[in-house]
Amino acid sequence: MFPDIRLRRYDQALYDQAVPIIPLRQEDFADWLKSQSLRRRQWIESLDFRPEDKKTCFVPGAEGGLESVLVGTDPMEPLWSMGRLPGELPAGEYRLEAPWDGMQRSLACVAWGLGAYRFERYRTPRREHPILVLDPDLEAEELELQVRSTYWVRDLVNTPAAEMMPEDLAHAMRTLAALHDAEVDEVVGEQLLEQGYPVIHAVGRASSHPPRLLDLHWGSTADPAVVLVGKGVCFDSGGLDLKTASGMRLMKKDMGGAAHVLGLARMIMDRRLPVRLRVLIPAVENAVSGDAYRPGDVLRSRAGKTIEVDNTDAEGRLVLCDALAEAGAGRPVLIVDFATLTGAARVALGTEVAGFFTDAEAVAGALSEAAARVGDPVWRLPLHRPYRSLIDSGIADLVNSAEGPYGGAITAALFLNEFVPDGVDWLHLDVMAWNTRDRPGRPKGGEAMGLRAVFELIRGRFGGQG
Repeated sequence: MFPDIRLRRYDQALYDQAVPIIPLRQEDFADWLKSQSLRRRQWIESLDFRPEDKKTCFVPGAEGGLESVLVGTDPMEPLWSMGRLPGELPAGEYRLEAPWDGMQRSLACVAWGLGAYRFERYRTPRREHPILVLDPDLEAEELELQVRSTYWVRDLVNTPAAEMMPEDLAHAMRTLAALHDAEVDEVVGEQLLEQGYPVIHAVGRASSHPPRLLDLHWGSTADPAVVLVGKGVCFDSGGLDLKTASGMRLMKKDMGGAAHVLGLARMIMDRRLPVRLRVLIPAVENAVSGDAYRPGDVLRSRAGKTIEVDNTDAEGRLVLCDALAEAGAGRPVLIVDFATLTGAARVALGTEVAGFFTDAEAVAGALSEAAARVGDPVWRLPLHRPYRSLIDSGIADLVNSAEGPYGGAITAALFLNEFVPDGVDWLHLDVMAWNTRDRPGRPKGGEAMGLRAVFELIRGRFGGQG
């Protein structure tokens, strides 16, 4: 469930024998080089190594072994430079020798761990991986938690839909719950209608994999209630408003919101934060069959509001509306939802920054500060209330997709906001959950975006250090 993260806790003998990694900036390089031995200077100069080239230099020892590794850092993202090394270095043990300390040193080690990730479920591992031996002053458990949780999110998103259907998401939640003595309930198939989740049922009923609402509970009733909601569309064909082949190609990742809340729940429970945690995942496949819901249908939601279906490919906000209504019923102090919701957010921010919406100014400020602190970028988008009229329906309370191509991330967020009770802090993250290119520490494929930032937000607000 949680693969090897290629970080090793401090061991004095192992640390002393590990090969030092020395990150270098262009502006420091000349002075640093002058301080080195003649043999080392000659070797480095013979290779024409320059930090600005952002390359790696292997320095041999007097007896021919590897003495040290020089790393030219990227001035835009110096800490992430460590993320490329697991793919470049030979197998062995390494340690970090850098001017960074405190949080920066920790983040550099996280970058190494995230750069060591490989999705190898369906292939033979190609080679042994290098190991980073952690400094004695670092919180090894904290670093391992961040890396392992990110690995799990990536694994869930990368897994093909044939092996990540609603029942598989349920298995993942139950496996997590068993590790932390949490309770899990499932509302499956026709039970959704009986127990008042009609929109989740409508979206998922066309699939041979029954739709379900997954519900995890953990923590003391004396602690403040926090609810996480994750979009669990395990594959999105678009429904009767069928996607193109290219548009459908990556739709195994449409359960990325569910993967995020499972990873976040693991972090919260592992560190035993003093919250009463609930995790809700509406898990469906948006498929096509004779029983598929149709454009023009009107659905009555759990909250009682009616929704005209303009587009069956705007299904994520539909399944979330029932889950958000349930999340708000107990009036928790905070609701957080993650969803791979709109292409409009990607047009606005690109694929590498998670957009977020909230009307709670304190939450917005705290999240932005946490994101900067842990190197997990997010950007606030506006809940622009005048756009609410764009999701008015002529025959129902609202429509699930606004006409026209503009402001789609905002109108989707405003739709969700209709199902969150007034007075409850709500945070909505619209994420890509996928790296479209390889970058240091962030390989192409499934990705956790905003995960570490939201964890820092929750820990900062509710306390607890594990």
